[in-house]
This record gives sequence, C-alpha cells and structure tokens, in this order.
Amino acid sequence: MTVATTPLSERTRLPALAWALGACHLVARAGSFVQPMLVLYLTQEQRMTPTAAGAVVAAVGIGDFGSQLLGGWLGDRIGRRKTMLLGFLGTSIALAALGTAATAPVIWAAALGYGLAAGLFRPAGSAAVADLPAEQRTRAYSLLYWAANLGYAVAATVAGVLASRGYGLLFWLNAVAMLAAALIVVTAVPETRSPSSRSRRALLPALLADRLMITMTVIHVGCFTLLMQAFATLPLLMTAQQLDAATYGAVLALNGFAIVILQPLAVAVLAHRDRGTVLAGSMLLAGLGGGLAAVSQSTAGFAVAILVLSLGQIGLAVQFGATFAALAPADLRSRYMGVASSAWSLGAVLGPITGTALLEQAGRVWLGAVAVAAGLLLFAAQQAVAGSLRGRQS
Repeated sequence: MTVATTPLSERTRLPALAWALGACHLVARAGSFVQPMLVLYLTQEQRMTPTAAGAVVAAVGIGDFGSQLLGGWLGDRIGRRKTMLLGFLGTSIALAALGTAATAPVIWAAALGYGLAAGLFRPAGSAAVADLPAEQRTRAYSLLYWAANLGYAVAATVAGVLASRGYGLLFWLNAVAMLAAALIVVTAVPETRSPSSRSRRALLPALLADRLMITMTVIHVGCFTLLMQAFATLPLLMTAQQLDAATYGAVLALNGFAIVILQPLAVAVLAHRDRGTVLAGSMLLAGLGGGLAAVSQSTAGFAVAILVLSLGQIGLAVQFGATFAALAPADLRSRYMGVASSAWSLGAVLGPITGTALLEQAGRVWLGAVAVAAGLLLFAAQQAVAGSLRGRQS
C-alpha cells in the first residue's frame, strides 16, 4: 500500500497566521518612536539624571516582566487573540499618559503601565506560533523577529529626525500605530488555542519540576541583561562624544537594518544547527558588542559595536522561540512562552539599572570589561547545558 506524504516544502511553508502576526510586529514596531528615544527624552526634555532616567526605563521593564506572566496566563485562559487586542489597546492609552506626564512619580507610573500593556502581545503571539506544527516554528519565529526589526529600523530612523524637532509628537504617533496593530488582529489573526488544550493545571509545580527550563530561563535573563545594558548606555556613551540625537538614531537604525538583511541568511544557515551551540555563540557576540560600544569614541566605532550586537541578536532570534516552544507542554504553552519572554523583560529591568550605574560610578572601561566577561560566562553556561537540551528536544 502506498502512503501519501506531504512534501517538506509544503510542511515548512509559512501559514497565513505567521504573516498576519508578522504584520502586527511590523506595524507596531515601525510606530514605536518612544522606546528608542526614551532615555534622551527623559534626560533632555524632563531634565532627569542618567540614573533617574535608568529607573524610568527600568519601570518599563518591570511592567513588561509582569506582562509576560500575565499575558501567558491570559493566553491560556481567554485566548491568544483577545490577549493581543488587550495589549495593543492598553499600550495606546498608556503612551498617551506617559507623553503628558509632568512629574517624576507620574512618569514612573505611566512607564510601568506602558510596559505592562506593551508586553502582552509577545507571549500570546509566541504561543500562537507554538501552536503551529513543529517544522514551521523556527521560520515563523524568525519572520516575527525579522518584521519587528524592520519596523524598529524604520522607527529609530524616523524617531531620531522627529526628536530633533521635539518629543511630543512621538507619543501620539506611537499610540496610533498600536491602534493599527489592533485592527490587524481583529481582521486577520484567528484564535489558535484548541479547546482540548485548556487546562486548570498550575504553572508553578510544573515549572519547579522542570530544571532544564529553569536553567535556560536564568541563562537568558543574564543574556538579555547584557544586551539591554548595552542599548541603555549607548545614547549616553554617544552623547558623551558630542554626537547628536539624529546620529544616535542612525546608528540604532543600523541594528534593525542589519537584522533585516542578515536574518534570512542566518535562518538558512542556523535553523538546523545545534540549538545550544548557536545560542552560546550568540551570547558571546553580545558580550563582545557591549565591550566595543563601551570603548568606542567615534560614529564608526559605535556602528561596528552595533553590528556585532546585531549578529548576537540574530543568532538568538533564530533559535530562542523554537527552543522554548519545544520545551513547553501543550496545555501550558502560552504560560511557558510567557516565562521565556519574561527573561527578556527581567533583562530590561536589570540591564538599564546596572549599565547606567556602572557607567556613572566606574566609567566606560569597566563597563566594557564587565560586558566581555559576562559574554564569556554566558557562553560557558549555555554550552554546559547543550547536551541536556539536545536530549530533551530529541
């Protein structure tokens, strides 16, 4: 008897869901004018010290950390689609509040709300991709990251130009972009949560019994802390060299364009490589990029540092989502992806705080040395669990 089989090209072809989620990422990130200019807005427009500005950025990260856990829980309970809508609409409201806040406590509270709403999309969207067949996940996650960085490159370029003429318009245009992303969800994103996958099983007991998941999460907290301190201190390092906001925006846009250009090639080269090795090498590049940024003294030097950081981000993006999706039980998929995403969010809290404090207290040389040392340590830690990761995923 002849058994019909589906060709590999058909099984790996991206479905409409992936393209719709990619469109959400593109629109939302292309309109994210506030995030790349937030430190400059706080230090120049609101006259905050670098440490105070770092605390506000950390408030965004605190909210984002909570949103990953909340978004994961909501994604498994009310559905992926409703959670995405709630996130985009809430972000629009929070941006309006942040742009009109005038005192430090109100700014901090609005930043916290902004982070809490803005992060809801990630675990819900990641769970929707995890609901796809396993052979489609790596390319789908890479598409989402590619679209997000294309949007980020556009936002960083435009935001730099707009910021040179005043910061107020950034917040309102960003809010409109969130409404446009919500409209895409309404018209093009179906619900992927299967009724059969609904479970009342608690996350914490399952997570505590999963040592590999805990270890991988801790390693990625360190990795994202390293990355976020590099991007949080970059505008301060550049302005110390008398470089203006437009130059900073152009250098930051290079990050997005490098990812847009190189990631499709990276998917072809790295998608079927050992996941632990790819992740470890990417963490090492993140440390080297952070070290280069700390000691650079020219636009060209900062551009090289951004390119090295971009290579690290690309390697992480190719394997991060698929790696954690493979670790997740079906009934806890959204919550597991929320925990994985919270590693990024916690890094967004710790990175700006540690980076700005280290720069202010110890100087750029120590900042660079710590970044390189952290990259080496993370490389070793990820390599140490690579064997367990291979065994689990096989």
